[in-house]
Amino acid sequence: MPKRSSKKAPRDINVLAASIVEEATKAGKDPLAVELGRRGGLKGGVARAKKLTPEQRQEIARNAARARWQKKNE
Repeated sequence: MPKRSSKKAPRDINVLAASIVEEATKAGKDPLAVELGRRGGLKGGVARAKKLTPEQRQEIARNAARARWQKKNE
């Protein structure tokens, strides 16, 4: 009688849980849901930029530049 190959279940419960979740979610994402999320994301940045005053935009840009330079100098 031929031996059957079988996948051995991992002994660690966390590894087992991760493999179960990975197997359950292999189907992929729903393309319609992805498109709807992308549409909302694209609208959000434009709407926020319209609401900001020039001074607020400058302050945000200053903080971003400061954070970038601080990261470089570390």
